[in-house]
Amino acid sequence: MKKRFTAFSFYALFWILFFLFARVFFILTHFSEASRFDYGTMVATFTHGIKLDISATAYLFIFPMLAAIPGIWFNGNWFRLFLKWYTAVLIVISSGIIVADTVLYKYWGFRMDYTPVFYLKTPRDAAASVTMIQIIIYLLAIILISALFIFLYRKFIDRLFDDFKRVRLWFPAMFTFALLWGALIIPIRGGVGIAPINAGTVYFSQEMFVNHTAINVVWNVGSSYFNRKPSTNPYDYFDSVEAQSLRDHLTSKKGNSDIVLNNERPNILFIILESFGNSLIGPLGGDSLTTPRLNSLIDDGILFTNFYASGNRTDKALPAIFNGYPAQPATSIIKEPKKSQSLLSLVRILNGLNYRSSFWYGGDINFANFNSFVIGSGFRQIITMDNFDPVNYNSKWGVHDHILFEALKDSMKNIQEPFFRVVLTLSSHEPFEVPMSPVFEGKDDLTKFRNSVYYTDKTVGEFIDWAKYKEWWENTLVILVPDHCRRNSTDVLVYSEEIFKIPMLWLGGAVEKKGVRIDKTGSQVDIPLTLLNQLKISYDFPFAKDLLSKESNSFAFYAFNEGFGFITDSSRYIYDHKLGKPVINEGNDPESAGKFGKAYLQSLYDDYLRR
Repeated sequence: MKKRFTAFSFYALFWILFFLFARVFFILTHFSEASRFDYGTMVATFTHGIKLDISATAYLFIFPMLAAIPGIWFNGNWFRLFLKWYTAVLIVISSGIIVADTVLYKYWGFRMDYTPVFYLKTPRDAAASVTMIQIIIYLLAIILISALFIFLYRKFIDRLFDDFKRVRLWFPAMFTFALLWGALIIPIRGGVGIAPINAGTVYFSQEMFVNHTAINVVWNVGSSYFNRKPSTNPYDYFDSVEAQSLRDHLTSKKGNSDIVLNNERPNILFIILESFGNSLIGPLGGDSLTTPRLNSLIDDGILFTNFYASGNRTDKALPAIFNGYPAQPATSIIKEPKKSQSLLSLVRILNGLNYRSSFWYGGDINFANFNSFVIGSGFRQIITMDNFDPVNYNSKWGVHDHILFEALKDSMKNIQEPFFRVVLTLSSHEPFEVPMSPVFEGKDDLTKFRNSVYYTDKTVGEFIDWAKYKEWWENTLVILVPDHCRRNSTDVLVYSEEIFKIPMLWLGGAVEKKGVRIDKTGSQVDIPLTLLNQLKISYDFPFAKDLLSKESNSFAFYAFNEGFGFITDSSRYIYDHKLGKPVINEGNDPESAGKFGKAYLQSLYDDYLRR
């Protein structure tokens, strides 16, 4: 068994070196961009990139580890022969990916994924833009890389698998192999944390080329293949031109915005509240005890009373809030950096206006591909749980909210203006662990959730109390908005409005009008356009409307699993795509709401597929 462990260890090292070579090859073939690297950046690129290299290596180990199990009972060189051919095939395929990636990157600007496979269906068209000389050079590069590493394998690794002997004590050996094979899950996932590894895990720089260099392209192709989405629109209700026309009718009525701020360049502070919903907010007809601080702040600002989350998860909320991009039912654009980075970004717009942008989150920034999204959106400073002492971590997500806000306060005692800051809370996420004695008695999930929300509400309230005495407060807009709500009872269906209806409150010294309620129906998607209109900055967010314009249409769209909800002032239309029919169809004109909702979704998914 010792010989086997040694052989497999060197086999793993072989693949790690192969992927390191691939990264060097990518850098050398894009030397003009890479020449801007300093030594520290280069080291960081390889340090971060090794995470995906290890994950890719673990994936490649799955079949050899399975094939090695019969070797417990059988002698001979059969496994050596299998591994030789298995490795040779993988080297050739991987070399082809590496070479193709270096070529495509110059044109596409992102690391190769599964997309080029679509073009192989018409190889003549795919090859039409390259000359015969280029094709020959590409093929020679693939052959040379493949030949080099096949030679290295046969020279140094192949002999390590020579003539495995039958294991006498087969039961312990079998158990050991099963344990090792199961242990592959750890490097495949990238560790034992909550978030499995993804391309965004290796992002660490504001320079996108640097982040792209850290990606393992073989891993990226495999990941995109197994997580590939439909290549055609599954929500095909109308002719595409008609669908876009109906969508444009919803969002084209921009109108003049009712200006509610006292200046055009306020500081902007977003506080995104994990899982806060209307059912917890007393002034919105909910529980009056869970959020006393938020309830008390409502008269100090502008409350949006008919407001909806775009989706039911944070990864669906962030593109809505910062890109005006609605959630899709069965996909999440945040998990596809190539697509999410193509979106119009509120952050980049504000950066261009000399705002100092930062993103504060006390959790794991790699969760659900947050890292690549936050960097790609343009945030210039990113604070995560890694910036805090682990003694302050709870058992699952990261640092408690009050620790995050204490650090935020320290950073804002002397702050340059104008600033744009985003704080994403997490303590009101399962398992609802908070460093506070329970206010509500009970052990059930709903009671624990209410206690966690009470804690975050208290923390945010204390921060607002502190901020009101700072010089920058008079020139600051604070936007309190949840990412989504949660299903608090098994009686609440996955498409229920209760899961999506959330509050939004604008506060701060920059707010001219106090104690105002905005009843127009809207959603997180409308935030960027509404905010920029207040700043007298014009940008077109095609799926959004201005919540502060009397002329714009009043509606909200939200997505769940395999369907959508479309809400107007007078109608409710909730459609389940799997059932092929609406599950709620009520109001003065639900058929019209259904028509516009379907067109909105179809147009959205057409746009998603084009990116």
